[in-house]
Amino acid sequence: MGHGAGGSQMEELISRFRSVLKSDYLDQGLDSALLPPVAGALAFTTDSFVVKPLFFPGGDIGRLAVCGTVNDLSVVGARPLFLSSALILEEGFPLEDLDRVLASMAEAAREAGVQVVTGDTKVVEKGRGDGIYITTAGVGALREGLDLSGAAIREGDILLVSGSLGDHAMTILSLRESLGFASSLRSDCAPLNGLVAALIDSGACPVFMRDLTRGGLAAALCELADLRRLSLEIDEEALPLRDEVRSMGELLGIDALTMANEGKILVVVPRDKAESALAALREQPLGREARAIGRVALVAGAAAGAADGAAGVRMRTVSGGVRRVTRPYAEKLPRIC
Repeated sequence: MGHGAGGSQMEELISRFRSVLKSDYLDQGLDSALLPPVAGALAFTTDSFVVKPLFFPGGDIGRLAVCGTVNDLSVVGARPLFLSSALILEEGFPLEDLDRVLASMAEAAREAGVQVVTGDTKVVEKGRGDGIYITTAGVGALREGLDLSGAAIREGDILLVSGSLGDHAMTILSLRESLGFASSLRSDCAPLNGLVAALIDSGACPVFMRDLTRGGLAAALCELADLRRLSLEIDEEALPLRDEVRSMGELLGIDALTMANEGKILVVVPRDKAESALAALREQPLGREARAIGRVALVAGAAAGAADGAAGVRMRTVSGGVRRVTRPYAEKLPRIC
């Protein structure tokens, strides 16, 4: 508890952070980071991370905290610049594990080309913190003239995903509750700002993007359909799923559409730009498995006399039927991020 009490022990702990999360702004030693001016509009986001277990194949809570915030900025068309990091540590949390988390955060920040510039630390009594919780916030510079809100979506636009679905959720599940799954799965946790920048720079003209975290593809599609009163159609056969993810999902009764991801995005592009968008995604290491999965069937809000009931998401199944896709009612896999 002394590490959170504001004395010399706490200063030793904060010095530990500075030595790993190297930044001129952290070295200022002020209560706020004094940042350089940024031209144009800014994007700002925040997120908290409580994943269990803390360490998993493909990442840990530190990498997740950096990548999650970087990706939230990236999908609105911003170039991530600066992050803050607030840690809540439980009394007794091993310093070796803390060092491992900090090193992972530093590596992910370097990978994404961002800096952690300010932060905070609190220590809570043993039994009240589950090891470590992390909250990150991020600031990014928006590209001028780019609108990824979905306002420009038109009938016939194509729905793309950047790669295999459900890897993160199934990796976390395979480690939990002594389920005994033997799997080579790894979390897809990764910063996506490079992938997004390559797509935009290609001239593919995306009109909407969303990272597919909690609630998975189903939640992202339903949110988009509700937000813009769209009728969306996807093809089950086109969904990119690893065999392990498909098998585990079927065995446990978890719909692959609702499985969380930490390194995949949904992209909507004009029909005549779909092939160039796919090519741009596939040229990047994080987009090699990108696929077209469906289309915008109807813009209900713009159709004369169209009923609001036309909005929604439908999937053509492998058996030839059609089923409605809905948001997951509750999270079947809590504490995944």
